[in-house]
Amino acid sequence: MSWLVFHKLLAIFFTVSLGWLAGRRRWLGADGDPARVLGQCAFFLFVPALLFRTTVRLDFSTMPWSAVAAFFVPVMALLLLVYLQQRRTRSADRHGPAAPAVRAIAVTFGNSVQVGIPLAAALFGEAGLRVHIALVSLHALVLLSAVTALAELDIARARARADGAASAWDTLVQTVRSTVIHPVVLPVLAGLVWNATGIGLHPVADEALQVLGAAVVPICLVLIGLNLAQQGGMPALGGALRISLAKLVLLPALVLAVATLGFGLTGVTLAVVVMMAALPVGSNALIFGQRYETLVPETTTAIVLSTVAFGATAPLWLGLLAWLGGTA
Repeated sequence: MSWLVFHKLLAIFFTVSLGWLAGRRRWLGADGDPARVLGQCAFFLFVPALLFRTTVRLDFSTMPWSAVAAFFVPVMALLLLVYLQQRRTRSADRHGPAAPAVRAIAVTFGNSVQVGIPLAAALFGEAGLRVHIALVSLHALVLLSAVTALAELDIARARARADGAASAWDTLVQTVRSTVIHPVVLPVLAGLVWNATGIGLHPVADEALQVLGAAVVPICLVLIGLNLAQQGGMPALGGALRISLAKLVLLPALVLAVATLGFGLTGVTLAVVVMMAALPVGSNALIFGQRYETLVPETTTAIVLSTVAFGATAPLWLGLLAWLGGTA
């Protein structure tokens, strides 16, 4: 792993530490819940702006579709597998109806920007960075939209059971409504419609959306620190360890198998796809945990734990890829 990536990891921990210090010193106020306020700002303002702008600017004609499929097919398969496994073990009964979806996004959503972009640029050059950016442009759109639909479906089911009179049709209508009128899915749909018009964004609108979207990364990192301060350490260590192992070991192994055996990827493209899967847990898992008020300690700990462990697992994956001929 290059010094550039190592410095990025240090910068992440420094920002998280500032959030922790702000929480311990109560710089954001002694009353209320500043972590929840910041989380709501991110979920309802900054994330929608980022998703809408990203979707509007997508150029589908230049996408490396074989790399996209080689990444998203196994990632979506694991997301659904974890979700169904969590449904089967009835984690929703202990943590709330959205818990299976939150655990599924924690296992599959990686830190593709703060860590992933410098990693791809430093190790794979311009050609590798182009593939990585293509994956990043669809990363949040695909995974967050899918997990939103799953979470809202489970919430609608739980509400129907509580009411005792809601029909299957009522549950479906409520799920569709809650999924579409949602801070994650609605900006994506609106962005796709705007993209199809070919109009593009006015420079003022583009600049405003860029400024709002740029706030996602620092806000999320500060949120991690705030939650660590509120939790008094790193609770739910067992669950966080399982999430970290699945994210850092199981997911990249699955992507490697599918990319080579199913799609025949080799060289730099294979390396970029596998390392995209090998990234530590992304902060959007925490945003979802806060949004649905479930598993916040576990997702916070998983983000920190997986980011620390990435310093050890990344060289192992890079060594394996070099042996396979995926890197120079």
